[in-house]
Parts: sequence; structure tokens; C-alpha cells
Amino acid sequence: LGINHADFSVDGSYAIFTCEYGDGGLAKIDLKNQKVLGHLDLSRMGMPQDIRLSPDGKVFYVADMMNDGVFLIDGDSFKEIGFIPTGIGTHGFVVSRDGKRLYVSNRGSHKMEQGKAKGPGSVTVIDFATRAVVAQWPIPGGGSPDMGNVSADGKQLWLSGRFDSDVYMIDTTSGAVTKIRVGLEPHGLTVWPQPGRYSQGHTGNMR
Repeated sequence: LGINHADFSVDGSYAIFTCEYGDGGLAKIDLKNQKVLGHLDLSRMGMPQDIRLSPDGKVFYVADMMNDGVFLIDGDSFKEIGFIPTGIGTHGFVVSRDGKRLYVSNRGSHKMEQGKAKGPGSVTVIDFATRAVVAQWPIPGGGSPDMGNVSADGKQLWLSGRFDSDVYMIDTTSGAVTKIRVGLEPHGLTVWPQPGRYSQGHTGNMR
């Protein structure tokens, strides 16, 4: 199946995994009995990446790097219910501190590794309540935003710049970007502390 990213149902009874390296679908796993409950082929063949459950516990958001957007999956029925276009190379998710918005990193490339620097990378902001795009923040001069998290006060979004040897600090009110030069191909960032949140593994899987 080529499983990579995952997130859990509210009650912890199951998890949904993205099959990035396999057939480009999703797998639903019964965690208590350790059984595969089902496999879902998405409506458009692609390469699903990060996955995040909505704050109301009903919908899983699935980033797809090849389809340049986010699939919406009803977790209990395990059915695709929508798609939101975001940007080139949709990859990672970060939930705002107030739980109202989802920050979507678009790496500006369809390549997994050694992508072109200064590509059309951006961050898309989705409102959970309406499932609508409410802001689009391009990286000035190009970039490749990847994984990260928000600051404790929620005022800054920190993301690695995978193909640009940068880290981005983004103002979550204005979308203004500050670039910090680092080493080659930064991937995940640990942004800590996260008051009131607990890590469930991987970068940004919080409850």
C-alpha cells in the first residue's frame, strides 16, 4: 500500500492512512483489532500526503501533491465527499491555535526530492466551518513550504523550505513571510511548546 501519513478518529477506534508510495489511495485500519477495514481509491489518481481530522471529528482532510489540492473524506463512511484546489505540490497541514483554520503548505513542485528551488510555493488558508479558501500566501521570490507548526500564541506559522534551504516564519494575520537560511533540504520542524496540545506522532499530529 505504501503507507506514509496518518491521523486518528476522535474515539481512537480507527486511523486513516495515506498510501503515498503505493496506489495513491487511502487505507482505514481498526486499531483495536489491528485489521484493515477498507481501502479507498480517490477520484483522481495522485500521491496523497499529509492527513488531518477536522476539529468537529467528522472529516479527514487529505493533501495530494499531484492533484494540487485537498480531498475531503468522511471518516465513518470512508467516502470521498469533496475536493479543494490549493496550489502546486500540496503537501502538509497545520491547524491554527484556535482550531478554526487549516494552513496548507504547497511546495511548488511535484517532486518528492531535489525539487527546483524558488518554485511557486505557497500557503493556502482554509476555514474549517465553511471549507472555503479564505487566504492564499505566496512565498515571495519563490519557495517550497513543507512541514511545521504554529507558535504557542498562534501568531506565527513556522514551515521548512524543503528545496530552498530556508525556514519560513509566516505572520498568521497578514501572511507576511520572513526567510531564515538553514542547511540543505530541511523537512520537519519541531515548534514547541504547544500548550494544551499533545503529540500523536509525526510533525503536527496534535490533539
